[in-house]
Amino acid sequence: MSRDREPWRFLEQYHGSHFTGQWPTLPQLFRITTERHPDRRCFSIYEPDNLFLSYREAWSAIVAVARRLAGAGIKPGDLVAVTGKNSPEWTVAYLATLMAGATVVPLDYQLKSEEIYALMEFAGVRALFVDEEKYDEIDPKNKLKLRERIALSKAKPNYIMEIAAEGHGDESVPAGESPPEDLPGLTQTQEHDLAAILFTSGTTGNQKGVMLTHHNFVSDCFLAQEKMNIELDDVFYALLPLHHSYCMLAVFIEAVSCGCEIVFAKKLVVNQILKDLKQGQVTMFLAIPMLFNKMLKGLMRGVREKGVVVYGIVRALMEVSGAVKKAFGVNPGKVLFKGIRSKLSLESNRICICGGGPLPSTTFKAFNQLGVDFVQGYGLTETAPILTLNPVDHYKEQSVGQVLVGVEMRIDQPDERGNGEIVVKGPMVMQGYYKNERATAEAFTEDGWLRTGDVGYLDSENYLYLTGRKKSMIVTEGGKNVFPEEIEDHFQLYDELEQIMVRGYVKNEQMRTEGIEALIYPNYEFFKTAGADGGAATGEEIKARVEEIVAQVNRDLMPYKRIERTEVLEEPMEMTTTKKVKRHKVE
Repeated sequence: MSRDREPWRFLEQYHGSHFTGQWPTLPQLFRITTERHPDRRCFSIYEPDNLFLSYREAWSAIVAVARRLAGAGIKPGDLVAVTGKNSPEWTVAYLATLMAGATVVPLDYQLKSEEIYALMEFAGVRALFVDEEKYDEIDPKNKLKLRERIALSKAKPNYIMEIAAEGHGDESVPAGESPPEDLPGLTQTQEHDLAAILFTSGTTGNQKGVMLTHHNFVSDCFLAQEKMNIELDDVFYALLPLHHSYCMLAVFIEAVSCGCEIVFAKKLVVNQILKDLKQGQVTMFLAIPMLFNKMLKGLMRGVREKGVVVYGIVRALMEVSGAVKKAFGVNPGKVLFKGIRSKLSLESNRICICGGGPLPSTTFKAFNQLGVDFVQGYGLTETAPILTLNPVDHYKEQSVGQVLVGVEMRIDQPDERGNGEIVVKGPMVMQGYYKNERATAEAFTEDGWLRTGDVGYLDSENYLYLTGRKKSMIVTEGGKNVFPEEIEDHFQLYDELEQIMVRGYVKNEQMRTEGIEALIYPNYEFFKTAGADGGAATGEEIKARVEEIVAQVNRDLMPYKRIERTEVLEEPMEMTTTKKVKRHKVE
């Protein structure tokens, strides 16, 4: 990539006056954006509050709340927790914490109050921002000796925007060459200082606090833009929880680095999402595989209901559209399927980006055929998180993307197919796990590469292809290595199934070989009208259909990958925030 195309070139004019390192800190970056685009919309929410903040107004609110923290004794090195639903207040609290010079600890709001308390106690936080509904539940007797507790909701007198209003006018104009001297996060914090500690259990177990610096976040933000092609008028949609690294970086930080608008969602419900997309005129829609699968299934079901002929014509045109796009780089689907896309509220959409889990290549292909520039990426919380992205102008449907500029990636101990553990180096790689030297040491190779725990391979153009998780690998009787994710991907577009987890079971203890089994939780809502008489399906009918689907998938799999036994569950399996089954929770 030539220097002229570097998305971060504009930072050169601010080097020396606004920051001194290779990259600005997050507060310094927000200050630069505010000076560049003071009157553009920054944070927006339509329901129920109809709250809209420009960058100038957001700056004023952030500075006021940062001064409140500093006045309460929060100083550099202190930890401040933020937990709540997605909202403009959440982002103001996050940036205010950093502007006060402290380190932010975003916590999963779906955790029980006692779990949030335990993480706060472990981390040693000194202040807390929390939605008012949990305000009185978390440490009500102040055992943690919190210096400050601020509600992120109007129902409490400490409502964050009231705090901002108290200071409104002090910093209603960007600071220019004289930033507030009492805010060390803006004037003293350096890019390699700790910005955030992200607690993540992922799909495999114990909570670990990932330590990420300003350098980790900001470098990843700009290096990813070389493949994201962000434009000033873009509107991002904050759908996934902001405490999760994917939404935090790919929506929140990416948007504010460029002066884009963020529209906040509060419900992961398809009807509400479609309404938000239309109302907010969203152009950059980032979500997880489960949601994109649901949207596509619903759309194609509607086309199928128009009859066999119409469905056949649409599918044929989709194939032509996809072929033209791949061959010539133009997207005829934008015109051909404008009416169909409107049913998904994607009329204003420019790019859809999928992350947080494996996506079926059929879903990826279908969205591109329908005129949506659809890409996917790969990364870890430990890498801030983006490592690869599929560029719009040269995407590969089976791949999770091309390795970012600045990232070194190699495959350790590849097998005969080229599959091995993915290990990486780069400016976005974490500093380690908080208060856990042993886990930190285990996370890196002897020569300093981060072990991702994922297995895959690279092609000649440095595109990554995922195979599965190293820890979940199954060793079959014939000595073959099988990754559950490879099999699970085949089930994602069946309406009848809500969850599936493929795993190994001990087939021969003496030989230490494994068979393959599937735990399946059906979509019981679907089966309410799927019985032989048009009513609710019986338990036997549900089980028979599930086994029929398994048999269909098995026919498409290599013999050594086929599922040997199936268990139909009556209760759903526990999931992570990004809707992946927690494998360790099922006995």
